[in-house]
This record gives sequence, structure tokens and C-alpha cells, in this order.
Amino acid sequence: MAVNSMTVKAAVGLLGAALIALPYAGAPDFYLSYLYVIFFWVALATSWGILSGYAGYWSFGHAAFFGTGIYAAGGMSVKLGLPYLLTIPLAAALAAGLAACIGAVVFRIHTLRGEFFALLSLSVTYVLAAIVSNTPIDGGAGVNLSGVPMPTLGTSIPGAIYLLGLAVAVIALLVSRGILSSRFGRGLLAIHDDEDVAEVKGVPTFRYKVGAFAISAAIAGAAGAVQAGYVGYVTVGETFSITVPLYVVLMSILGGARHWVGPAVGATLITVALSLFVGGSHAELGRAGVALALIVVILFLPEGIAPRLLRKLRSRAQPAAASAEEPLRQSIDAHAPGGTLLECEDVTKLFGGLRALGGISLSVRRGEILALVGPNGSGKSTLINMISGHFPMTSGSIRLDGQSLETLEPHRVAARGIARTYQIPRLFEHMTVLENVQLCAAFGQDVKALNAADSALHWLDFMGLAEKAHELPASLNLHERKFVEFARALAAKPKLLLLDEVLCGLTPTEVDQAIDLIRRIRAAGTTIVFVEHVMRAVVALADRVAVLDQGRLLALGQPEATMQDPKVIDVYLGAAHAA
Repeated sequence: MAVNSMTVKAAVGLLGAALIALPYAGAPDFYLSYLYVIFFWVALATSWGILSGYAGYWSFGHAAFFGTGIYAAGGMSVKLGLPYLLTIPLAAALAAGLAACIGAVVFRIHTLRGEFFALLSLSVTYVLAAIVSNTPIDGGAGVNLSGVPMPTLGTSIPGAIYLLGLAVAVIALLVSRGILSSRFGRGLLAIHDDEDVAEVKGVPTFRYKVGAFAISAAIAGAAGAVQAGYVGYVTVGETFSITVPLYVVLMSILGGARHWVGPAVGATLITVALSLFVGGSHAELGRAGVALALIVVILFLPEGIAPRLLRKLRSRAQPAAASAEEPLRQSIDAHAPGGTLLECEDVTKLFGGLRALGGISLSVRRGEILALVGPNGSGKSTLINMISGHFPMTSGSIRLDGQSLETLEPHRVAARGIARTYQIPRLFEHMTVLENVQLCAAFGQDVKALNAADSALHWLDFMGLAEKAHELPASLNLHERKFVEFARALAAKPKLLLLDEVLCGLTPTEVDQAIDLIRRIRAAGTTIVFVEHVMRAVVALADRVAVLDQGRLLALGQPEATMQDPKVIDVYLGAAHAA
């Protein structure tokens, strides 16, 4: 494995050296120009993938930031007299700043996702084009860079443009690769699959989206600045054309937008295909052929070419799981029992005119298991959502270790030491089982004792899922998916674990396994609040039971005594049985 890695690195190094040497070796300008066009599309497609491929926010407005780079370089070099090389980083910074400002507003509006974000980004392109064409930036006449002194970098001007295009493409690939292999990248991939769950699991989704948007725009802006020097004369019609985002989207999807090398593969293939088949007297037939080939590839390789090929070529060594025999007290953030860990005071939640919670007040003692029971619609899961920050409260207060939670964003609640599961498992479907758990370990409150990968493997082994580590969630049954939810929650090393109907849909044997698991977790010192309808599990596990009905606390006490309360029997079975 190490030999293969070294061979790949050596091959990449030799290729890079050869590409850098081309203009100095006297390569014809035609070939330098041809390669530059490939580098240009590689940079643009890779930049698009950082936001749209990783985070799932599809942008049809990439031309806005590409155009910002073009006109920034043109305006600063022609009208301000700045050196052309200096305009490239300035153009990147201007495009990044524009994206950050847009993102700071748009990403706060939770309904602007999916197609709404795509349409909004496209409208930004047209608004920017109208501003540029109706102001002295362009004025309708375009910007001519023919009089701007262009650098040669020790070769010719075409050679210098080629080298700048190569530099931007390489930087784009390195940045994209670095992001994908980082905590930031794991967070973006989680946002792509389920943004709300990612936030609850500790991912600062707003900050990550703005960051990805700014980085994506910066690379596009730099590519635009180099393109301004390449074309020499820029116009609004060519710069802000819908062709730019459409090509970028196609290239990224074809190559595989969720892998750092995918957009580069797609950009290279489409650029070469267009140059081979669209020229000459049969241009329309060539375009049709290229389009048909793209459709076929996308239909049969929906994830893209690069991920499929890499999966076949790479023999993934599966790391050995950490031993589950290691004492749980070393892996869970244990606290001595006693004292109050969580306090809920007059918690109220309204959904429009519907009162889901009507002033719930209760406390959870450190180290105990508190069961929340009640009929369907009584507010149990809603209370879990309030505690975890999934929904904001209408009024009331929630405190963990005496610190207020009600004003915190969900990822900050998670950072305080609260983890949860969902009644219907909500796993990140495009991430492996190991990656699902690893993300929660990476964003947990403490990963000093074990790194995220080791911690994730430990908890998968603890759950009996080590053999499933490299599978996608779609291949798991319900029991396994629920246990992955357990592993994700435990990997965050929480002070308080919230379980929302984890036994629902399990067989009696699987219920017994889950009961034993919860006992082991509690024995390690983790405080647990769980919502459940399986009464034998409630009686077997709970220290206290809180009964909710119509959004209010009906009863609270020891399991057997509480379940024999006439008011509780009335709620479950009716007044005749209560009597």
C-alpha cells in the first residue's frame, strides 16, 4: 500500500514537472492555449464542487464570481494601473467577500435550500451583469486589456498565461483535497445529506456553508482574473453567460462532485470531447453525440466517474476495531451520580396555533435514567427536540449543569454535552457507517483520549457493527441502523443522552439486546432520557417515569407507582379502567 502511494506521488510529481517545463521547452502556443482551457475549466469545476458537491447547495450562479474576477482584474489593471499579477489575488478576495456577504444573509433563511438556492444564485448573476453593464465598470463597451503590460514569467505571454492557469487549477485541487480530508469537509458532507441532523450532531452549519461559499468563489474569481488576461477583451454578454454555470455543473456531475478529483476528470473529458467532435462541418452532430454520451454516463454512473473508478482500483484496508472490552468509563464522559444535570422550567412550544408543549417543568438527576411516556402526540419527542436545540422554544428555560441552553444554536448545545438519536434513524446516507460515527466523534465535546477514527471504530465494535464499518447505511436493516444511531451518539461522549423511541420496530430479542446495551451505558455514568412505548423496557430501565399528556406533565415518579396512578391509566386505557 505504501509502495503504491509512493508510486502515485512520484507519477504526479513527474507530471507536474513536465507541465511546468512545457513553456520553457518551447512548446507551440496552440498547445499551451489548449491546455490552458482545460486548466481553466478544471479550476472552475473544482471550485463549484466545494460548495455544491460537498455541501449540496447547487449553484447556477458561478458566473457571478467568475465575472467578478474578470472585471476586477480588468478594472484594476486598466483603470487603476495595478500590476496584472497583483489583480489576481485581489480579484479572488473580492469574489470571496461578495460570496461571504451573500451567504451571511441567504444561509440564515432555512427555506432557501435546494432549488430555491439554485434559482437565487442564478439571479445574482443577472443582477451583477446589469450593474456592470450600466456603470463605468463596463458601460456597455467592454474592457480592453490590450494595453496592460502582461508578465512573461521567464517565457512568452501565452506561456505565462498557461502557467497562471496551471497554478490556479493546482491550487484549486489542493484546496479541495485538503477540505475533503478535514473536519471541515466531513461537516460539509454531513450538511449535504441532512443539514438539520448535522447541526444537532455538532456541525456549525452556518459558518461552514459561508466558508465553503467564500472559498468556492475565491477560486472562481482567481480563474476569472487569469481568463481576463487570456481573452484580452471582456464583455458582459460573454462573461455572465449561462453557458459557464451549465458547463461547470455538467463537468462536476460527470466526474463526481463529492470527490476532489471528480470535477477535474469531468472538466478534462468534456473539454477534450468538445474540441474533438464539435469542430468542422458536423459541429451540430458532434454536440449531439457529446450530449448523448453525457446522458448515458450520468444514467449508469450517477455518482460520477472518479468515485466508481477509485473504488475499483483502490483496495481499502479496513483498520482493526478498538477493543470493546476497554472499560466504558474511559470512553464516556462519566460523572459521579447525584445532583441535578438538566432542568426544564415551564417549557412551552407553539406550532402556529397548536400548543405542543404547555409549560413542562422537570429535572433530570445526574446518572439516572428518566423515561418519558404518554400517548401519541403528548409532546414527548417535542420535548426531546427542545432539549437538543432541534426546535427553538416559544418560552421557558432549559439548563444543563446550570448553564442556559435556550438561546444556543443546536451545534453549541451538542458541544455542551448533549447527544440524541431519532425515532426514525436519520443517518448520512452517502457516508459509510464508519464515517457517520467518525463525524460525531470529531464534533463531540472531547476527542483527546482517542482520535475520531479510533473512537468511531471502538463504538462500532461495542455495538457489534465493526464488520459493517465500510458499508453505506442503505445496506443495513432497521436494527443495525438504530444501533448506528447509538454509536453516533456515544462517540460524542455526551453528558446527557436523549433516546427517542430506539426500541420501536425491533423484535423481542433485539429489544432485550438494546435494554442490556442501555444498562451498560448507564453503568458507565451517562445520564439518559428516553422516550418509549415498550412498557417492559420502561419498567426494566427507568429510575423515574414522567408521563406527558396533551403537552403537559401528568405524573412523575417511580415506574410501578406512576403507571398505577389512576390519571395515567385513564389516559392510556380510559376512565372505566381507571375506576
